[in-house]
Amino acid sequence: MMMETSTLRIQRHLEQLAEFTATPGQGTTRMSYSEQDKQARDYIKQQMRALGLQVREDAIGNIYGRLEGSEEGLPAVIIGSHFDSVPHGGAFDGPAGIVTGLDVVARIREQQLQPRYPLEVIALVEEEGTSFGRGLMASSVITGLIGTQTLYQLKDRQGVSAAQRMADAGFNADKAAEAVLAPSSVKAFLELHIEQGPVLEQANEDIGIVDIIVGIAQLEVKLSGKAGHAGTTPMDMRADALVNASRIISQIPDIATAAGDNTVATVGRLNVLPNGANVIPSEVTFSVDIRSRNESALRNTIEQIIALVKQESAKGNIQSDIVQPLYVSPTELAPEIHQLMVQHAQKQGLRYRTMVSGAGHDTMIFAGITRTGLIFVPSRNGLSHHPDEWTDYAQIALGADVMFATVRSLTEC
Repeated sequence: MMMETSTLRIQRHLEQLAEFTATPGQGTTRMSYSEQDKQARDYIKQQMRALGLQVREDAIGNIYGRLEGSEEGLPAVIIGSHFDSVPHGGAFDGPAGIVTGLDVVARIREQQLQPRYPLEVIALVEEEGTSFGRGLMASSVITGLIGTQTLYQLKDRQGVSAAQRMADAGFNADKAAEAVLAPSSVKAFLELHIEQGPVLEQANEDIGIVDIIVGIAQLEVKLSGKAGHAGTTPMDMRADALVNASRIISQIPDIATAAGDNTVATVGRLNVLPNGANVIPSEVTFSVDIRSRNESALRNTIEQIIALVKQESAKGNIQSDIVQPLYVSPTELAPEIHQLMVQHAQKQGLRYRTMVSGAGHDTMIFAGITRTGLIFVPSRNGLSHHPDEWTDYAQIALGADVMFATVRSLTEC
């Protein structure tokens, strides 16, 4: 009966959060500090309060719901994930982890348990990096990797800084240091997330228990040439930024493949100026996302792509500028928490596997200050960042079963 109750609770929360989108009928579009963000945060805070949690928001807009432990002064076990989305994304990426946290607290209340260690549920902003071009922003602030200066430097496509968007939403980037958590205040950080890949579904397995998260680097490349008339400028007298970009981009996949260790590189965003049909492009900016479980392969791939950009731009009389807004090393999660999750999965008779995560998650950032654990639940057809993204609610509840048991062990309730 508990399983049914948990499944229905998870479904109710996820269906409600899915309503807070800027693109109804076309997937979830919920940018950080937007009106849809406010709607979602109001709902999350309401649900936390309904569970009797102490609710607070930090300086940059992360939401905490706290259940005090029976002993004062002990570090907290945190369950968390993010509630922002990519444009036209799905309803499960991020929110599945938040509602799992709410479900765990609800089970504790239903069973009248008293944790010795405090338990916190955290809903994080700006994990995707869609708004300001910097993924894992909130967790990076919380762990002290970035601060106020960076929040003023990061800008959205309208040229507005993250700091200004925060101010518009009632938060204060100038007080970002107050959002930093002391490592001594956190016993563990746990996250449940959809797999965003096909492995669990194809293997007919219930959950994945992650032991390593790949390292991630992001490059922003700007190529500057010279605009000119498309009909009157001879081919040998052009400085065409787009032609130069295409030569660079076409070689990037081969660099990643040669690096081995399942290293991948993706050019996912491209902007062209002045973007006219009869004008030679004067400026191109594009992103490069690079991932590998092997740090040496990751660094070598970055170096080779930077060398490629410089080499090709010099050939084409193009000026190049390269910025690296993100670098996170491959992250090994806490072996003792991984083993604890494995034991609970075995006790519950679940089909599970140990997995490497090819996607970045807030868990990898929190690993810099505390022990971490990450559970995956299956994604239908491996689909994510898409309106048709789907994970069965009952399968999320199976992951929540393991999360609940893990939390009971860590909080000693």
